[in-house]
Amino acid sequence: MRYVLRLIGFMFTAGAILFVVGAAGAAFMFWRYSQDLPDYSALATHEPAVMTRMHAGDGSLLAEYSRERRLFIPIQAVPKMIVAAFLSAEDKNFYRHAGVDPEGIARAAVFYFRRDANTRPQGASTITQQVAKNFLLSNEQTFDRKIKDIFDETPINEIYTKDKILELYLNEIYLGLGNYGIAAASLNYYGKSVHELTLAEAAYMAALPKAPNNYHPFRFREAAIARRNYVIDRMVENNYVTKEDGEAAKREPLTVNPRSLSPNAVQAGFFAEEVRRELAERYGEKKLYEGGLSVRTTLDPKMQVMARKALTDGLIRYDEAHGWRGAIQRLELTGRDWGVSLAEVPALDDVKPWQLAVVLDVTGDVARIGLQPGREPSGQLSRERRVGTITLDGVKWARKPVRQLLGPGDVVYVDALDGKPGQFRLRQLPEISGAIVAMDPYTGRVLAMVGGFSFDQSKFNRATQALRQPGSSFKPFVYATALDNGYTPSSVVLDGPIEVDQGAGQETWRPENYDGKFAGPRTLRYGIEHSKNLMTVRLAQDVGMPLVSEYAKRFGVYDDMLPVLAMSLGAGETTVMRMTTAYSMFVNGGKRIKASLIDRIQDRWGQTIYRHDERQCPTCEQDRFTNQNEPRLIDRREQVLDPLTAYQVTSMLEGVVQRGTATSIKEVGKPLAGKTGTTNDAKDVWFVGFSPDLAVGVYMGYDKPKSLGTSATAGQYAAPVFRDFMKQALADKPATPFRVPPGIKLIRVAGSTGLRAGPGDGGAILEAFKPGTAPPDSYSVIGGMGGGPLTVTPEAERAVGSGTGGLY
Repeated sequence: MRYVLRLIGFMFTAGAILFVVGAAGAAFMFWRYSQDLPDYSALATHEPAVMTRMHAGDGSLLAEYSRERRLFIPIQAVPKMIVAAFLSAEDKNFYRHAGVDPEGIARAAVFYFRRDANTRPQGASTITQQVAKNFLLSNEQTFDRKIKDIFDETPINEIYTKDKILELYLNEIYLGLGNYGIAAASLNYYGKSVHELTLAEAAYMAALPKAPNNYHPFRFREAAIARRNYVIDRMVENNYVTKEDGEAAKREPLTVNPRSLSPNAVQAGFFAEEVRRELAERYGEKKLYEGGLSVRTTLDPKMQVMARKALTDGLIRYDEAHGWRGAIQRLELTGRDWGVSLAEVPALDDVKPWQLAVVLDVTGDVARIGLQPGREPSGQLSRERRVGTITLDGVKWARKPVRQLLGPGDVVYVDALDGKPGQFRLRQLPEISGAIVAMDPYTGRVLAMVGGFSFDQSKFNRATQALRQPGSSFKPFVYATALDNGYTPSSVVLDGPIEVDQGAGQETWRPENYDGKFAGPRTLRYGIEHSKNLMTVRLAQDVGMPLVSEYAKRFGVYDDMLPVLAMSLGAGETTVMRMTTAYSMFVNGGKRIKASLIDRIQDRWGQTIYRHDERQCPTCEQDRFTNQNEPRLIDRREQVLDPLTAYQVTSMLEGVVQRGTATSIKEVGKPLAGKTGTTNDAKDVWFVGFSPDLAVGVYMGYDKPKSLGTSATAGQYAAPVFRDFMKQALADKPATPFRVPPGIKLIRVAGSTGLRAGPGDGGAILEAFKPGTAPPDSYSVIGGMGGGPLTVTPEAERAVGSGTGGLY
């Protein structure tokens, strides 16, 4: 008995010692692995990085910006089938365990010791552990990390409900092809929302977290299908779907069609980049790429396509008129597949339907060409080789035979000839560039903007970043200054020689009209319709350049214009966007507007954080009708020009189209107004104008300024771009006349003199007069001082630079 008691005592003592050692070991383990556990409070305020999405005015998706392509979706919005697929694939007992799966850990441990050196360790992490790993721990696969996972589970389960943990997981998990979270992956793999996914598609999504690259839909298609079918089997096994539905889903092909999103789809690269820059300046890079902003832009996709076509057609028209400059580069055709060589030549993505081709051989006046091969969805180069020909029909514009233009190995752009299968037209990228802006003149909403021939070729936006002289397109602001300060459209100015003394040591400036001729005493209307430089300089001198400078600042053409006479002919520098905005204020009745590419910005929670329309409507939010007056918008925008003056300028600019330097625009067949602008040596050509509801600015010129030709004019090159755009943009719009504001009197006057017209006078026009003014019975001439030239010598004009005459 004594031995038995001793044995029991020994066993008790040993057990106590083992217990103490075990407890101490457990305490040490807890202390050891809890020392560097993360701060769980970060999870409580966690906001996943969500991509910013940019939409056009019609709601269509224009562009996305992100470091991780992710769309956030709350767990309440996740379809049950998606949840079932992911639980079956990753953690079937998720809603039943406390966050740790002991069986899975044991299985992983046994596999770890039995595996060979080349075998990847097996995972047994629950969804909760994966959330802990992704948010709080490193990605290493060691027992240290597994133990940390275990210690990590209890706090996470205390902080979050199971639904919240699953929400974090489904929005954070990487699913391949650059997609994070199920919402972005569904959209980019299938072009669908998660609610539209089929069983087979949902199962493939759930198959990806294990190893997205190993189940790539194109590179490892068979493995991807096998893994998808495994998930479907687990869904059947877990009673989420019937066996029949599961078998049907397993028979479906893997129909992945990666979405390709680019602003080039609506030819809006310049527009989207301008918005991106504004967002970055306004909110910073982090907010732009991670903040989940929803941006509704002002872009009209249909109008954008029209604008780009009109501009590029104009650039090509000018460029082709100046001949063929040669191939892009030359390839060595011997000893290698020409398709592989051609595929290595970068092609511009936004000049379609143009495509790159290589000349294979030339026989007589027929060049056989090979077209650049495309790529398979897997990224592999297509094995198909397409060929065609370039004949004389495809090089008419170059005015030379094919054999003098092309040789074997030449890489060129081509596009298909209409009605002639297999034949192609030779193309070349224009050296000349330009820009076009289309704007709602009443709100400043930019409906279309193109900043050059190709955004892929050059990101420089000539609509907003290129500072160029507007030439005679600035003249309406000189005339607006005069009309707003006592002049009438029938006021007469001498079109004759004028000399400006520029001070000691400076040559006398003698501006000239474009045609070198003088028309004598003429009305203001005649001066602007025919773009008379001498009349404009005289008028600016009479009004005073400081006042003209102030009006230019009011309209936003310049921030601080030097008050010298040369500036009256557009010798300063401005942008197409500024000019289009300024002209909008003529047609909108003189109201200040601010150009905007963004209508509204919402944060990730749907709260509006920016709105372009600043008009207020205090009574718009009433929830019921009680016979109150209809809501009225409060418009506090500044009046920069008298509405009556604004109409007078509009009427005179309409005359430019009807009788002046832009008569080519008349063929549009709608009421239009505007002004041409050609600078010294024709380095820049402009046309800025408007219909009653649409303002458009066009500019053409070289990035490194040089003459477009001794006889080049805006009426010849820029005005046709405006015309072609307006033909399309106004095709389904009625011919609405310009709105005449209350107080304007329309009186018949003689077009040549501005005097009141008699009943039988031919050539009479309706002229706009303000209250208290009327056509004169006789006139005095502004600037008339005898028969010789007028000499201007005030000290204020000493800063005028020489060589600024000849603007048209």
